[in-house]
Amino acid sequence: MNTKTKAKVISKELLVPFILITSLFSLWGFANDITNPMVAAFKTVMEISNAKAALIQFAFYGGYATMAIPAALYVKRYSYKKGILVGLGLYALGALLFYPAAKYEVFEFFLLSLYILTFGLAFLETTANPYILSMGDEETATRRLNLAQSFNPMGSLLGMFVASNFILTSLQSDVRNEAGDLIFTTLSAAEKAAIRTHDLAVIRDPYVMLGFVVIAMLLVIFFFKMPKRKDPDHTIHAMDTFRRLIANVKYREGVIAQVFYVAAQIMCWTFIIQYAENLGINKATAQKYNIVAMAIFLSSRFISTMLMKYMNSRVLLTAFAIGGFVLTLGVIFIQGMAGLYCLIGVSAFMSLMFPTIYGIALEGLGEDATLGAAGLVMAIVGGALMPPLQGAIIDMGTVAGLPAVNFSFILPLICFVVIAIYGYRTLKVHL
Repeated sequence: MNTKTKAKVISKELLVPFILITSLFSLWGFANDITNPMVAAFKTVMEISNAKAALIQFAFYGGYATMAIPAALYVKRYSYKKGILVGLGLYALGALLFYPAAKYEVFEFFLLSLYILTFGLAFLETTANPYILSMGDEETATRRLNLAQSFNPMGSLLGMFVASNFILTSLQSDVRNEAGDLIFTTLSAAEKAAIRTHDLAVIRDPYVMLGFVVIAMLLVIFFFKMPKRKDPDHTIHAMDTFRRLIANVKYREGVIAQVFYVAAQIMCWTFIIQYAENLGINKATAQKYNIVAMAIFLSSRFISTMLMKYMNSRVLLTAFAIGGFVLTLGVIFIQGMAGLYCLIGVSAFMSLMFPTIYGIALEGLGEDATLGAAGLVMAIVGGALMPPLQGAIIDMGTVAGLPAVNFSFILPLICFVVIAIYGYRTLKVHL
């Protein structure tokens, strides 16, 4: 019998710490997916272009790129637990800064708040992912991480639900007339100012409440005894580690694949609202389609984690990347609801990609895994770089005879090609 089926995913003595750390995956999933619809919300209420509104994603995911390596060095020097506590502290600070940002009604202040918030998320992801990998047998590490990551979309679903039912439906700037046109654009400056104050307060409140939830989680983990690394080496030889990581082709290509995966995920989930709006669907209703996409993502994550017990994770990664590519072709070339359904369906194929790329890239890195994890978290910068470019394409109106919002999904299409190549190379080259 294959020994892989005998090894436990998580032992009983580590079950409670595993649950606590796994809950963090939901926390940052909530932040990710309450923020994605804010691109469309800020575009309207602040009267800015799609490209400028997409700076929300640039600030959000740029924070990962800025803080991932400092976070890894901190965790290496101290401990997983301390890294998590710092992450939760920064997360809470960024969320609470939404209060003054809404008071002063400055778009750049909101960007700064999100930037600081994601400093915290960078600490959490840099710490929690390798922490989960270390909680048991190396043979079941990728399955264990996929299981923990399965709870990330639960937080994402909650974030989408809050965005859809408590933010987007309450925005006065998104009210339309019988012809489907925004009333906000026809109002006087004074009327717009009153609505802007109201809507920014609507956006603010869930983030402020989230800040207090994160503080509560910080206190729970602070007082709970968490497992420590086995035989930890707290000395930092960053340059030696970087040289080894750069020389590791499987790891290096994994970071590149992760950049393109995160870019694809953020683009597919951020601009589903614009895609639906192009079909005459309002923001709140469009966000419900995003919730369906996340439910499919969540279900597929559990299914793919189960499949990994019987199938090679690298085969699944390659197959899912090809599936994402095919459906994205439908998103681009099929106009109407069928194209929207293809966009929703892409989430099924994205489900296993992040943790599987992560697990494959970190295999066998030993003590280099902490800084290796930082590189993979920095790869989240893909979510900062490509959405503004996609927003700029959407602003063009029409491209190559297609609605620009349809054509803009050529960017996720390219991303799935890169991921498929990495999956294939992990099967044939990086054995």
